[in-house]
Amino acid sequence: MPRASAVIGSGFIGTVHMEAIRRMGCDVKGVLASNSESTARGTQKLKLRHAYSNIEEICADPDIDVVHVTSPNALHFPQVMALLQAKKHVMCEKPLALTASEGEKMLEVAKNMSVKHAVTFNTRFYPMVHEAHARVANGSIGEVRYVKGDYHQDWLLFETDWNWRLIPDEAGKLRAVADIGSHLIDQLSFITNLEVESVFADLHTFIKMRKSPKGPVQTFTQDKSAERVDVPMSSDDAAGILLRYRNGARATLSISQVSAGRKNGPTWEISGSTSALAFDAMNPDALWIGHRGEPNNILYKDPALLSSDAARITFYPGGHIEGFGETFRGLFETFYSDIENGNMAGKYPTFSDGVRSLRVTDAISESSEKESWVSVR
Repeated sequence: MPRASAVIGSGFIGTVHMEAIRRMGCDVKGVLASNSESTARGTQKLKLRHAYSNIEEICADPDIDVVHVTSPNALHFPQVMALLQAKKHVMCEKPLALTASEGEKMLEVAKNMSVKHAVTFNTRFYPMVHEAHARVANGSIGEVRYVKGDYHQDWLLFETDWNWRLIPDEAGKLRAVADIGSHLIDQLSFITNLEVESVFADLHTFIKMRKSPKGPVQTFTQDKSAERVDVPMSSDDAAGILLRYRNGARATLSISQVSAGRKNGPTWEISGSTSALAFDAMNPDALWIGHRGEPNNILYKDPALLSSDAARITFYPGGHIEGFGETFRGLFETFYSDIENGNMAGKYPTFSDGVRSLRVTDAISESSEKESWVSVR
């Protein structure tokens, strides 16, 4: 196993990364947050033994083999490029960068430096998503024809909801699509093994003026008491997206972060020429299997009943639900195993997948601006 890991970012997702690394039995040496106060606070709260002062210190630390980058999107490119030059293995949160051209440069350097690289498309690692991937691959639903999916949240429903993802200089020009839509599109491509050929997108900004607190806030907090200023919004609250896959299949997707009551529930249904599959991440241990000439059925997670790939990333016996936290553990164990053994024991999303995702989201942005179909480069 790697000697030790470092994490950049001590917020919600940074903490999730640290917990998953520790659950694997691996060492997290230290953290680097947005400023010295946040770094010190995160070091104390998470009981780490070192507080890094800058990216250069992480690059120069001989104890660190792997770095997890969970900083705001705009920082991914400079931070990852520095880490790659220092020959650190990198697990980077999505989106990999702000544009596909940045992502392509990161991928090229990662290959040249011969380091392992991954993007945190963790939602692939629900056991029943891996099971769906195996069933599509073995032809059990026939040829994939039509896909429908949605990913809805409500944490930005009110004008007083605020987070760095609302700031284009930190998050990029896309918001809901880059944040959660990219997860859904990647998950569907993983399951079906299909590439997106072209897109037609309609991006919406429903809350055109938000009230930003003058001080910092954490993701998903609901503090409405802080003094606030009005800030105009340009990025997407929600989106409707049509996809054409290269095999002729079609998809209809709905993305929203302003849907009351929906917390974090990507759902999808994949219709093949002989049967169908459906999944809801709010009920992650169940895979619906649809038929025409016989009753539909539901497969519940049980390692003894799953494909070998799905069973490999299943941690608990049947009846013990595995959710959001376990998806990170499954991804990280696969990635760290590749670092240790020099081979991919299971497929995990690399910078190549991150670049592919950026090409799709770049096309989505262009399509919405032009109000027309746009081919994915």
